[in-house]
Amino acid sequence: MAKLKITQVRSTIDRKEPQKRTITALGLGKLHRSVVHNDTPQIRGMIRAVAHLVEVEEVD
Repeated sequence: MAKLKITQVRSTIDRKEPQKRTITALGLGKLHRSVVHNDTPQIRGMIRAVAHLVEVEEVD
């Protein structure tokens, strides 16, 4: 299964509460922190909700 490396590049200050919760649920919360998740529809949906705050790249 493919993996996605997700890196937070923008702050959640002045963002709506659902976006803050999504960042937390992804395991992020500080700038330039990265996490690796399996590429699932649930994770893709979370990424889509906060796409303006994160960078995503595929890893093997």
